[in-house]
Amino acid sequence: MHLLDWAVLIGTLTIIVIYGVRKSRKAHISDPDDFLAGKRDLPWWTIGLSIMATQASAITFLSTPGQAYSDGMQFVQFYFGMPIAMLFLAFFVLPIYYKLHVTTAYEYLEKRFDLRMRTLTAGLFLIQRGMAAAISILAPSIILCAVFGWDLLLTNFFMTVFVVIYTTSGGSAAVSRTQEFQMTVMLGGLILAFFLIVHELPDGVGVTEAWEIAGATGKTQIVDWSFSWNDRYNFWSGILGATFLFLSYFGTDQSQVGRYLSGKTLKESRIGLIFNGLIKIPMQMLVLAVGVMVFVFYQFEQAPLHFNQANLVTLQGTPQGEEFKRMEQADAAIFDQKKQALESFRQANLASDDAAAQTAIQQLQTLEKQHTDLRKQSQSLIQSTGVKGDGNDKDYVFIQFVLSHIPKGLVGLMLAMIFCASWSTTASELSALSATSVSDVYRRLIAPGRSDEHYLKVSRRSTMIWGAFIVAFAYFASLAENLIQAVNMIGSMFYGTMLGIFFTAFFLKKVRGRAVFYAALISEVIVLICFWLNKDAFLWYNPLGCFLVMGIGWIIEKVAPQKV
Repeated sequence: MHLLDWAVLIGTLTIIVIYGVRKSRKAHISDPDDFLAGKRDLPWWTIGLSIMATQASAITFLSTPGQAYSDGMQFVQFYFGMPIAMLFLAFFVLPIYYKLHVTTAYEYLEKRFDLRMRTLTAGLFLIQRGMAAAISILAPSIILCAVFGWDLLLTNFFMTVFVVIYTTSGGSAAVSRTQEFQMTVMLGGLILAFFLIVHELPDGVGVTEAWEIAGATGKTQIVDWSFSWNDRYNFWSGILGATFLFLSYFGTDQSQVGRYLSGKTLKESRIGLIFNGLIKIPMQMLVLAVGVMVFVFYQFEQAPLHFNQANLVTLQGTPQGEEFKRMEQADAAIFDQKKQALESFRQANLASDDAAAQTAIQQLQTLEKQHTDLRKQSQSLIQSTGVKGDGNDKDYVFIQFVLSHIPKGLVGLMLAMIFCASWSTTASELSALSATSVSDVYRRLIAPGRSDEHYLKVSRRSTMIWGAFIVAFAYFASLAENLIQAVNMIGSMFYGTMLGIFFTAFFLKKVRGRAVFYAALISEVIVLICFWLNKDAFLWYNPLGCFLVMGIGWIIEKVAPQKV
């Protein structure tokens, strides 16, 4: 990487850390509740941007363009349920939290059920969010280490340590304020990336023609109306399965609940939630469009058969390496044919010759399928050498394009965007893990009745301890899935049960703590068994877990009611 890129990267990140520390000093935190939940004085736009920044991890900007490069725009269907979830939470759940003035979502469960339910749900959150936080920091580290040859442990450490600095200084409020700046860098970098890719296309190929080329190979199809339990991304899984995932994530996950509980009024928090629901789909479409434009770029310039260069090193001097070279030669021949078919398609469009255009489209689709089949074969070949994971290279598509084709100086800005995304998510996760550990476990079970000064110190120490856990867990973890899918899978293992607990609390007023406690344990075991049997249907485990808790809890209460 060029010296100018290093200067831009380090300069941008330094400004963000300084900004976060300054915001921390202005917060004047002296109360543990202010540290954990903020002073509850944030306007709606800060809340909305903070919610978006918490969800928009580095995985979003590294993995999603690669997802679009391989599968097109259909991944956006995963977010179709978000506006529904945001409206439901804004009008039915948020008022409950505000009325009770809770610090964490799980505090409400003790008021509604008992301490046992509060502890169980907080424990489920700490398990899944601790693992997800480690993946959020691990994901960009793995990719950056593979690309630049950095040490994984040191990269994880430096990706975490700066976040811990301003999070321990100013708590939840500093996290939210810093995320405003980070989100600006992320959105600006994303828009810039889109236009830089378009600029790299051949003369005469603008956004419209590029989109037509992508459409000819099926990359621009957004909605898939077909239904399959094993199809992760179609209209039905997005509207039904993902809606429950978002209800769980935004309604029961403290990393998000803590964002909107910091609003100055119920109205401000409500607008912030709805703002997120309306903006998220267009933002995600932009991220996917970046990946589609990268795909179009590689229709004019031959793409690597495999984008993870670190994997290719393992092939050198092996029989698999010779086989991979033969695959590359076959792929080069396919590319030459694709260029001819692409030129025929462009000429047919200019001449408004629909028949010729359709013939060219069929040729492009056939050749693209051959290229895709070769990529899958190369992944299997690489996996046979014993590399970690499944040999998939989707997560490396965007970063390799940036390093190979983006002008000097702007590469540093693109990397800064990735770091900002990682920091924004990690900061919220650290704040939420600390808030839950202190409010729901330490202050309630281990050391009740201590002074505010004591709990404030413990809150800061808890943030540092969770930071150390993230670094350690990330170092020993391994990923086998596309990164953005891995995070959603982990959440789907627990979120359905958590949502079922909260929905029982909200809507089944006659079901009490003992019944829902055992219902939650039984439901979680069933979900984990289903996940072990079929990972591909993970989105459906969110409504499954929710309805299991509510149904089993209702039955237990009816059959063996709790004695008052």
